[in-house]
Amino acid sequence: MNLWQWWSDWRTSARNNKIEAMQQQGKCPDCRGRGIQLVPNEYYYTDPLSCPGCEGSGLFSDWENAYH
Repeated sequence: MNLWQWWSDWRTSARNNKIEAMQQQGKCPDCRGRGIQLVPNEYYYTDPLSCPGCEGSGLFSDWENAYH
């Protein structure tokens, strides 16, 4: 197994573990249930944006409906 394949498998596994953990808690995996996402900038933080995954609700069910 080459390094690229190992890294790709690791990233996929980490993402799946995060989704499973957020599903158990009922939270959106993209914003971790906050409903907003902060966009970091080099010098300052911009205004928070509504999470595109759950459309601002913070719920796993809304995130799941948007992606599946």
